[in-house]
Amino acid sequence: AFLMIFIAEFGDKTQIAVAGLAGLYSSTAVWLGATVALALTSAAGVLAGKTVLRRLPVVWLHRLAGGLFLSLSMLAVWRFVEIYEAS
Repeated sequence: AFLMIFIAEFGDKTQIAVAGLAGLYSSTAVWLGATVALALTSAAGVLAGKTVLRRLPVVWLHRLAGGLFLSLSMLAVWRFVEIYEAS
């Protein structure tokens, strides 16, 4: 699991920023700061999710997420076709 998360997150801008900061500052301080930042953003996500689930049934949240992902996939296909036709 660690390896999969590491590989999935390696190209993330924050990971690149952390690697750059580790080259300039103490590795321990950068690691601690990045860890605390990740914990705080995760906690904010949990609290936001908990707040949304109090007001919206899970089935509607699933439908909303599904609709959003379908819309994004249609947009990606549309852009692909647009680029393909232009070349």
